[in-house]
Amino acid sequence: MTINRMTYICAALLALTMLAGCGRQDSDEGHAHEDAQAHGEDEAAERGEHGGRLLEQDGFGIELAIAEDGTPPRYQAWLYRDGKPLPARAGSVEVRLTRLGDIAENHALSPQSDGSLMAATVVGEPHSFDVEVRATIEGKALRWTYDSYEGRTRIAAKIAEEAGIRVAPAQAGTIADEHEVQGLLTPIEGRLATVTARFPGPVRRLHAQAGDSVRAGQTLATIESNLSLTTYAISTPISGVVLARNATVGGIAGEGAPLFEVADLSSLWVDLHVFGADANHITAGVLVTVTRLSDGATAQTTLERVLPGTATASQSTVARATLANADGLWRPGSAVKARITVAQQPAALVVPITALQTFRDWDVVFIRVGDTYEVRPVELGKRDARQAEVLSGLEPGDQVVIEQSYLVKSDIEKSGASHDH
Repeated sequence: MTINRMTYICAALLALTMLAGCGRQDSDEGHAHEDAQAHGEDEAAERGEHGGRLLEQDGFGIELAIAEDGTPPRYQAWLYRDGKPLPARAGSVEVRLTRLGDIAENHALSPQSDGSLMAATVVGEPHSFDVEVRATIEGKALRWTYDSYEGRTRIAAKIAEEAGIRVAPAQAGTIADEHEVQGLLTPIEGRLATVTARFPGPVRRLHAQAGDSVRAGQTLATIESNLSLTTYAISTPISGVVLARNATVGGIAGEGAPLFEVADLSSLWVDLHVFGADANHITAGVLVTVTRLSDGATAQTTLERVLPGTATASQSTVARATLANADGLWRPGSAVKARITVAQQPAALVVPITALQTFRDWDVVFIRVGDTYEVRPVELGKRDARQAEVLSGLEPGDQVVIEQSYLVKSDIEKSGASHDH
C-alpha cells in the first residue's frame, strides 16, 4: 500500500471517529444543557432508601423509581414528611411524561399493600422524556419537573448531511420469500448461428472480426472454390454480434468448416442453478432479480420455466429466465447471482435492513425529530434481503435513519446516555 493511500485511510477513519464530537460542538448550547441534565443531574440527584429519585418540597417528599424487577417497567413511589415515611394512602401521585415529538403520556399511581404507590401502566422504552410529577400529600399540592433522557443525541443538520445520514418515513411494504442462487448467461437457442464454407478453398478476404455487429445477409468472407476456381461469398443468416472468427486470409477453408460464430445477443437466457428442496418451491412466473458480478448492476425479469431433470455436473435443477440486453453489457458465458422471489407478503410497517442496529440487548432503529435523534427498540417480524417487518416500536410516518445509522449509534454511545431508574 502506498504512503498516500495509507494517509487517506487514516484520515477517513479519524473523521468517522470525530463525528460525534463534531455533531455536539457545532450544535447550539441546548445540547450541552441536555447532556448536563441527562447525566450530571441524574447522577447527582439525591436517592431515597429504595434507590429512587428523591423529590422534596416544603417538608414533603416523594421517592420515585421505575420498578422492573420481574415485572414490566412501572412507576413506583413512596411518600415522606420531614424525612419520615408516610402510608401510601396519605397522598396521590401522577407522573406526566413528554416524549420526543411532544408525545404525552400519563401514569397515575395507586396505593399498594406494601406501602408504596404503583402505576398500572407500563413505561415503554426508551425511558427518555421530560418528566412532570404532580402529587398531593396530606392535602398539600406539589409539583416537580426534570429531564430524563437516554438513547438520545443531537446532530446539527449540516453535520448530518455531510456525514451521509439520511432518513425516510416508516411505512407499509412487502416482505419477500426469496432464494439466492447462482447462474450463467447463455445465448438463446435459435439465435446462435455457425457460418461455414460451402466449398473447400483458400480464404481470399475477411469482412468481419470478433466483436463486430452484423446484419442478416451481410458478407463475412470471400473464398475461392477449388472446384470452380471462382470466388464466392459467405454471409450471416442472422443479425447479431460475431462471437468468434476461425479463419485467416490465405488459410484453407474445408467444406463445412466453421468460419464464424454469430449470435443475436439482444436478449439472453439466464440459467439459474437451484439445489435441494428449494426447487420444490420455485415455479414459472415468479420474479427474478439478476445481479451482474462485474459491477453490481441489476435487472428484473420473470422465471419462464423450470427444466426437467438435473444438471449433470452440479446435480442442480435449472430454472430459466430471459434477460433483455439492449445495451449489450450482459455477456454470454458470464456468471451472475440472482434472487428468486417465490412470494410476497404485505406488512403494515417495514424499514430497510440498513436502518437496524443493536443497542444494549435490543433490536433498534433511530428516529429523527428536528436535529434530535433517539433510539427506538423494535420488535421485528419477517425479513428479506432488503427490509424487515416491524411489529411494534414505531408508528407510520416516523422519520427513521436509513443510511449511516451506525454513526448515530456511535454518537449516542459516546454521549453516555443515562438510564435513570
